[in-house]
Amino acid sequence: MILENTIKKASQILKNHNIISHELDAEIILCDIMGVTKKFLITNNHINVSKKIIKKYNSAVKRRLKKEPIAYITGKKEFWSINFPINKSALIPRPETELLVAEVVKLYKGKKVNILDVGTGSGCILISILSELIFSNGTGIDISKKAVNLAKSNAQNLELHNRSIFKVCNIDDLYREKYDVIVSNPPYIPNNDLKNLSEEITNYEPLCALNGGIDGLDL
Repeated sequence: MILENTIKKASQILKNHNIISHELDAEIILCDIMGVTKKFLITNNHINVSKKIIKKYNSAVKRRLKKEPIAYITGKKEFWSINFPINKSALIPRPETELLVAEVVKLYKGKKVNILDVGTGSGCILISILSELIFSNGTGIDISKKAVNLAKSNAQNLELHNRSIFKVCNIDDLYREKYDVIVSNPPYIPNNDLKNLSEEITNYEPLCALNGGIDGLDL
């Protein structure tokens, strides 16, 4: 099938299932499978797509029909201009969380500080900060072993493992430790509000990273 028609067909299927970002999603998924940029799709829209690619593409589109987030389908999410490998053990990094990184970088650029990241998840906050604060070190903690393993892997891939430590730990266990900066994007959704979140969140992202207790302020 011609590339342009492949995207149009997938986009229409997604649209029929009320996926608002149907066209963009169709393009992102195909870019990921083919290992190309969006510019390539535009400039080569009349090439034929192989049956092998079509098969993988259809499988990925079916996952999106079930409201699985794009980041879990592609296995990555851009945050702070870094492509972070992502899986269902951690929340998908949100663009607005970059504001936290920006603030810390602005305050401590050029300084040497010891940072604690509480509820580190994929490690995106701490790793992004350390990529900018080249004299600093950090520790990321999370109660999820799978999330910690993901964060460790991400730090290793970005060659920041020498300045970072990730461990399974509760914040209450750190009362003897000292840090210059504490950052966190903690669970803050009240129990009763979890049911109001979209299917993309409640069916796929780890609820332990969202559930903030009765008033959202447990942690």
